[in-house]
Amino acid sequence: VPWRSGAEHLQVITVVNFKGGSGKTTTAAHLAQYLALRGYRVLAIDLDPQASLSALHGIQPEFDVDDNQTLYGAIRYDGERKDLRGIIRKTYFTNLDLVPGNLELMEFEHETPKALAGSNPTERMFFTRMDEALASVADDYDVVVIDCPPQLGFLTMSALCSATAVLVTVHPQMLDVMSMCQFLIMTSDLLSVVADAGGNMGYDWMRYLVTRYEPGDGPQNQMVSFMRSLFGDHVLNYPMLKSTAISDAGITKQTLYEVSRDQFTRSTYDRALEALDNVNGEIEQLIRSAWGRA
Repeated sequence: VPWRSGAEHLQVITVVNFKGGSGKTTTAAHLAQYLALRGYRVLAIDLDPQASLSALHGIQPEFDVDDNQTLYGAIRYDGERKDLRGIIRKTYFTNLDLVPGNLELMEFEHETPKALAGSNPTERMFFTRMDEALASVADDYDVVVIDCPPQLGFLTMSALCSATAVLVTVHPQMLDVMSMCQFLIMTSDLLSVVADAGGNMGYDWMRYLVTRYEPGDGPQNQMVSFMRSLFGDHVLNYPMLKSTAISDAGITKQTLYEVSRDQFTRSTYDRALEALDNVNGEIEQLIRSAWGRA
């Protein structure tokens, strides 16, 4: 039984933050794997040239990803452009496919200004290219999870224009929250220009996820309270806890959904897994609500 009714209800979740170290890639990887384990058909897209999401799934960007094997291959401006289906790879997770990343993605940042200055009006609509690529595989998936680079460039703006939902990760420290606010101001200004040019900026939902949270840290609790007073229900109820289990699993390029429980102190593992499931379960409910399902 399909989880959704029609390709028009494909949920495209863009995971963003302007500041590195907010747990963005870790969040995207665990969310994609959680949804796949729950039976959804998931496509994860690594849009970060550093390609950490790809590495977490066993793909070394320097050795395993050749030219035209990232999303750039499906959104580039020249005749080498190829169909997205030819770029998507299977992962070792049932129901989870991946579009890997590497430094080639930076070509889109370099080529787009040239296209914007050109005479071809369709090329000036750079923000439609990713949307068109995803539309070509919309019937194959229920959810797309996009891990964006930690910068507000053409790749991130394209992902925001393709998104039906936005997840902003934020570490509850004053400098991180200030950086996030600057990111939101810049994003609003830039996307208003895109909207004036015909871009669709309507989202089913937008949420802030508190990451690397330490419940016993007084200043962090103050920042979380501050965020909830500012953003209200747009802050997810559950934060993602800071956990040695997640960081230790990352040493071997694994997620918590892959490692064995006996590698850790049981309480440490169980606490981290419960926090992950709570966060991802809350996001799953947002997805189902967008589809009109309880």
